[in-house]
Amino acid sequence: MLILLPPSEGKTPALRGPAVDWPSLGFPELNPYRAKVLEALGTVSAHEDALALLGVGASLRADVERNTRLHAEPAAPAHSIYSGVLYDALGYRSLTPVQRRKADASILVVSALWGALRFGDSVPAYRLSMATALPDVGRLAPFWKAQLGDALGSASRGHLLVDCRSSTYAAAWAPPRNRPSP
Repeated sequence: MLILLPPSEGKTPALRGPAVDWPSLGFPELNPYRAKVLEALGTVSAHEDALALLGVGASLRADVERNTRLHAEPAAPAHSIYSGVLYDALGYRSLTPVQRRKADASILVVSALWGALRFGDSVPAYRLSMATALPDVGRLAPFWKAQLGDALGSASRGHLLVDCRSSTYAAAWAPPRNRPSP
């Protein structure tokens, strides 16, 4: 079984630790596309109108400023960066080590910045919505839809899918219609 989640609006920044280790991320074939989105996000986030361009309010200024230095920001596993009701309900911290390994292998997060992540992939906290359009990238849902087909198609083959994504994030990848039964 694979569980597809959207990223949370809220993210808890890692306080210390190494920056993202690109080769260790799940779906490494997405790294060139991740780098393109990261560069465009950094450029937009440094712009004087960054809050308006990213469609966020002044209360998120620090999050947007963090976007300009994501290459150097501390990274932590996705299950500890993403926060909010859905992630709290998962109760990851209360799982046994065996259950955590199963969750890390079975939960995928579809992200505006990273495309797709495994639950244990270490990334920095960031601010970006799938509904955003970035220079040289365009709207993120169609951008990722062109990239995620092979990666998520292969990862989902033979698995029951539990799709918990919002429509905004579901637009970035849809499972093939004629999926064989698991």
